[in-house]
Amino acid sequence: MEVILKEDVSKLGARGDVVKVAEGYGRNYLLPKKLAIEATSQNKSVIQQMKVAALRRAAKEKSGAEELAKLLEGVSVGFVRRAGEHDQLFGSVTTSEIAAAIEKKGFEIDRRKIVLEHPIKTTGEFTVQIHLHKEVRANIKVLVEKEVEAEAEAAPSAAEPAEA
Repeated sequence: MEVILKEDVSKLGARGDVVKVAEGYGRNYLLPKKLAIEATSQNKSVIQQMKVAALRRAAKEKSGAEELAKLLEGVSVGFVRRAGEHDQLFGSVTTSEIAAAIEKKGFEIDRRKIVLEHPIKTTGEFTVQIHLHKEVRANIKVLVEKEVEAEAEAAPSAAEPAEA
């Protein structure tokens, strides 16, 4: 089955491409979600108009993403987490948490655009890449610190004599 993509579909093609897909994939996924239309002769003439509009929209999106990337370059977010021996975290820092921390700084970033090569499971400073657009990337710093245990602060030290 031939379809014309109305939106970018990962691992398939970009907006405006005419691609061949399996019958079931086209009818059960692409067409109902309005990600594509059937590639008929009438629709192929409409596709030229869609491509022009898509080029304008892509240029606008790219310029917006480049501006956002410039603003994000100096941003860093920090987390304080419980950690065990060798600074291993109990759990990890997720993309959702990073997106929420960035949002608190005034930037709205979708968590799916944040790319972690490996899960953040130790304390330290990490560089995290954000894919703002197909061609635009930004890097932010993520600082993970070990939580200071409240028990160690509250317990009296051995040097202080106990009163009787």
